Amino acid sequence: MSRITRKTDFLISRSAPPGQKPARRGPIRRVARILGIFTILLAAATFAGFLWFADRVTALAPPSEAKADAIVVLTGGSQRIDQAVELLRSGAGERLLISGVHPATSRAQIRRLTKSSDDLFSCCVDIGYEALDTIGNATETVRWIHDRGYKRVLVVTNNYHMPRSLFELRRLDPQTEFVPYPVVRSDLKAKNWFADPDVLRALIVEYVKIIAASARDFTGYGDRTGLRADDPPASAGLKS
Repeated sequence: MSRITRKTDFLISRSAPPGQKPARRGPIRRVARILGIFTILLAAATFAGFLWFADRVTALAPPSEAKADAIVVLTGGSQRIDQAVELLRSGAGERLLISGVHPATSRAQIRRLTKSSDDLFSCCVDIGYEALDTIGNATETVRWIHDRGYKRVLVVTNNYHMPRSLFELRRLDPQTEFVPYPVVRSDLKAKNWFADPDVLRALIVEYVKIIAASARDFTGYGDRTGLRADDPPASAGLKS
């Protein structure tokens, strides 16, 4: 018997008898196929969301007319504080909170770094030492707002950090109007941000963090104050 004939007989013997439907695929294979499709769709949605996020961040710009009841700046760079103090000088708000200052940094040091007068800092600047991160910034800021009864607040931080900052603030205090005043990083102005590894890394990290914040808000798991002390009194950590 030839090789071709033997192969044909083997295939015939493995095929289903006449009139019998072929065996269905096993459940493991079906589940694997569904998971594969779901993974592809999730990856596509994540990538599309990142492009939207990056486009939104790079398009952020300060408002043409900045005016509010008060100003809050989230620490993380000297440019942020300089810009916030300048807004206070120009009358954009009646009072300024510098949130998330390290305990080792004194009020006098901040005043000297911003080249501000004693009168300005004495009358209109509060220093918040309790916040450990963006969640803590939001907690510290909202307590400060409620203590003073403000309704409209300018938020000063870097543009790449602004979406997550507003998310945390509005999550805790949906009644207050938070007006973004982004401090724009020069390297995030460029249209080819995707070609710069440092900028791309910063955007990816911030995008992952805002996804994690959204998941935390949805599930309620891992909710915390983000402050140095566990649930301190409303005005703790603020120095006027």
